[in-house]
Amino acid sequence: MGKIDSINDILEFAIEREIEANQLYMYMAKRMKTAVMSKMCEAFAQEELEHKDKLEMELIKQGKIVRQFDISAYTMEVGDPINMNYDELLMFAIKKEQTSIDFYTDLAEIVKDKESRDMLLALADEETIHKLQFAAGHNSLKQA
Repeated sequence: MGKIDSINDILEFAIEREIEANQLYMYMAKRMKTAVMSKMCEAFAQEELEHKDKLEMELIKQGKIVRQFDISAYTMEVGDPINMNYDELLMFAIKKEQTSIDFYTDLAEIVKDKESRDMLLALADEETIHKLQFAAGHNSLKQA
């Protein structure tokens, strides 16, 4: 999938990404070395479902056509997380969160109404928090 021009398609893409993130974080929770990191991943997985719910509500409200939006820049090659070590999982999660931050920020620039823009920017803020927490886990691993 490359360029799309329907806000509904863009939101459906975002919903799919949140579902994928939920599944990834639940998988990561099982592989974390500490209970704290495991619980953090479980909490992130739950937050991704909450993001999905917000996007689904936005999808219900929408139906407008927007300018063409190229979503290919916001997809990531996942690879096989089963073969990733702990540090690789953390680095992958950091990159994934940055991709989500970029996606929601860019999408917020093209939506027409303030309520949608605010919701997308709030999601970007939450993804930023996730990224920082994964980065903290990565940094503590490097210091150990």
